[in-house]
Amino acid sequence: MPEHKENQPRSGSRRNFLKVSGAALGGVVVGGVVGAVLNNSLTKPKEQPPAATPEVQPPAADFNQALMYFNQEQFRITEAAVERIFPKDELGPGAIELGAAYYIDHQLANQWGINARDYMMGPFFKGEMTQGEYPSIKRHELFSMGLDALKGFSMKKYNKPFTELEDNEKDEVLKSFETGKDVILSNGDTTASFFKMLRSLTLEGAYSDPLYGGNKNMMGWKMRNYPGNQMSYLNIIDKPEFVKIEPKSLHEHMTH
Repeated sequence: MPEHKENQPRSGSRRNFLKVSGAALGGVVVGGVVGAVLNNSLTKPKEQPPAATPEVQPPAADFNQALMYFNQEQFRITEAAVERIFPKDELGPGAIELGAAYYIDHQLANQWGINARDYMMGPFFKGEMTQGEYPSIKRHELFSMGLDALKGFSMKKYNKPFTELEDNEKDEVLKSFETGKDVILSNGDTTASFFKMLRSLTLEGAYSDPLYGGNKNMMGWKMRNYPGNQMSYLNIIDKPEFVKIEPKSLHEHMTH
């Protein structure tokens, strides 16, 4: 019995023999079906599981676009007004898309809006043309009165809120405010000072650093090929031709 067991092929050798013989003879010895199965097990690669479809991530929320001073109605009126001052056209986005109304809101809510660094004690006298204005009210108060005047004048002239006027109607209202002849603010001042502030803040919101809430994604700078806050121009300063470079904001200078 011991000699009989020593002469038997080992189980591993028997399996290898069946696989090789079936593959070599095309299944003739082992059988067509079995040979084909064995052949496929030697040559056919294992099927890989389908790749998982990557999830589409929603765009990151811009938490800087939140109101700090305006209520919702004031914000909508401001958006409608700044878009007529800086409208969207074939050259690029308008004031709404650039976030100019958010910029104005943030400015009115900070120290600039409350004239924190201005001397505002009376008596108040009207300044000469070369002297500028001596404000008796805070900037955010003037702006709020201007928005109330826009709302009231639009209802009086067109029987519609300013936000619902046609573009040409909005332009007529803003022209009246620019001249300061047709509308008086609640404190007795003309609307010319309000319009001057509105126009200046609109342009600042379109072209300031995105840090302040406007110039979203630096689109205002890109329209003008403005480089923004670059650390250095040494690599291009000697080039005679204009070199267009991607703008950088103050955020780009953060160390990580």
